[in-house]
Amino acid sequence: MLKAAMLFGVIALGAGCTYTASSDAGLYENDNVKSLMAQQAVAMPDSYSADAAMAVLQEGGNAIDAAITAQFVLAVTLPEAGNIGGGGFMTIKFEDTTDFLDYREMAPQQAHRDMYLDDNGDVKPYESLFGAKASGIPGTVAGMWAAHKKYGTLSWERLLAPAVQLAEDGFVVHDKLANNISNYIRRTQNNGINSNFADYFQQAKANTVFKQPELAATLKTIQLKGKEGFYSGEVANLIVDFMKQNKGLITHDDLAAYKAVWRKPLQLSWQGYELVTAPPPSSGGVAVAQWIGMLEAYTAQHEVPAHNSSEYIHIMSEIGKRVFADRAEYLGDPDFVSVPVAALTQPQYIAARAKDIQPDTISETIAIKPGLPESEDTTHFSIMDKWGNAIANTTTINLTFGSGVVVSGAGFLLNDEMDDFSAKPGVPNFFGAIGGEANAIEPYKRMLSSMTPTLVKKDNDVVLVTGSPGGTTIISSVAQSLLNVLLYDMSAEDAVNAPRFHHQLFPKDTIRMHDGFNNDTLKNLESMGYIIDNRRFGDVHLIKRTGAGIDAASEASGRGKSIVAAPN
Repeated sequence: MLKAAMLFGVIALGAGCTYTASSDAGLYENDNVKSLMAQQAVAMPDSYSADAAMAVLQEGGNAIDAAITAQFVLAVTLPEAGNIGGGGFMTIKFEDTTDFLDYREMAPQQAHRDMYLDDNGDVKPYESLFGAKASGIPGTVAGMWAAHKKYGTLSWERLLAPAVQLAEDGFVVHDKLANNISNYIRRTQNNGINSNFADYFQQAKANTVFKQPELAATLKTIQLKGKEGFYSGEVANLIVDFMKQNKGLITHDDLAAYKAVWRKPLQLSWQGYELVTAPPPSSGGVAVAQWIGMLEAYTAQHEVPAHNSSEYIHIMSEIGKRVFADRAEYLGDPDFVSVPVAALTQPQYIAARAKDIQPDTISETIAIKPGLPESEDTTHFSIMDKWGNAIANTTTINLTFGSGVVVSGAGFLLNDEMDDFSAKPGVPNFFGAIGGEANAIEPYKRMLSSMTPTLVKKDNDVVLVTGSPGGTTIISSVAQSLLNVLLYDMSAEDAVNAPRFHHQLFPKDTIRMHDGFNNDTLKNLESMGYIIDNRRFGDVHLIKRTGAGIDAASEASGRGKSIVAAPN
């Protein structure tokens, strides 16, 4: 058993607190870092993005250049989540600075809080999930353009070239993509959902070449004209015409109004490390801080449980109840509501929340209230360049294949991110997350997200880059990947592939779990009253710096690829 003293020092905002790193941390010895810095690595959700991003690094591009290329390639080869019709977050360490790019989608101007309710005030099924009306204003192209303007070194045309080629000349379809497409077509048809998805994707068969000429033309326009190639001109006309024909809300004014936003990342010091993660409108950074902080507060009086033991899963689930109660009450778009980030991550508050954790029984779900402080198909990738710059990027169109509709003539899928708002406060969304007034629908508001792209620094050098897709399960995937590396000293490969679990207050007493847990552990949890939901979630892509160099891994359950290489 690991002792509580090996856990993190009390989490605090900013870098004002210092702690002594555990001798077992095993990441790296600081005097080795500079000699190892010349290595560079990518951990990507598919092979096409991995190869394209590494080629950019090998040409002398930096981590942000490689991220832009990967983002556009994924819009072609990972249509389940890669996109130009969605949005995301990018956490950046560049030279001696950290930064955070918010390119999350926004509600259209015509959106309003009751837009998905029927005459009785009940939430309409499917309307926030499928079709043009489910889509927020896309932010990806604006986000990548902003990243390039601020940090890019290679030309915009060069960075988009791989995506253009893969769309125009085609790529060999992976078995898992082919299966996802056929399953999606069958599911939507069985549920009577009207969509043009099959018109565009039913030709994508496993191990055959799949071409997307309309998407190639759109990418060429963006390649030639930059941000304006998407938000105005021919592509914008196609988007607006599609909206008019399909009861969508996005207008030319909405497209012109969209802006990616540079925000200050949430920075948390713990045990000699600095966590750099996502601020609101992501709930992820605050949630991870609370999850790790409450675990530390609890283990001040207890031994740290064995990894993935029934005790560990129970305590983490008890914490999860409290994390998601606070998330529902307080988190939203900081440009519209006051989000008490400092109060929610304040050590005394976190310790007070941890006092109510029941070590041997399940806290009654209905009794867990917020404290009183004074996607599922998303995708993630991680990059570290030879200069030590790093990015963690999480991007999404929400559910698998987003809203299920393709902009006719432009060839790209639209997001269904409007479901991430609270269609009705107190009513769960698709992921079972309860929302409150802070996340109610308003024009040009950004919907709350769980995306948590995260970097960990030591002595100003990045030693860990991590993130995952998975809707609300992103938060637990990121928290557990951090603990796997920094507390349980796992390799990158072991950290991404260790079975994970997730509990979020609702559904009541349900723990979602990967396969691979000990049968006795499962029986112990069931005897306590937990309901086990055996559905896999997430797809972690992680880079770790060690004393021997860079270690990178992509979760084996997906179709990802990681590469570590010395620069040319």
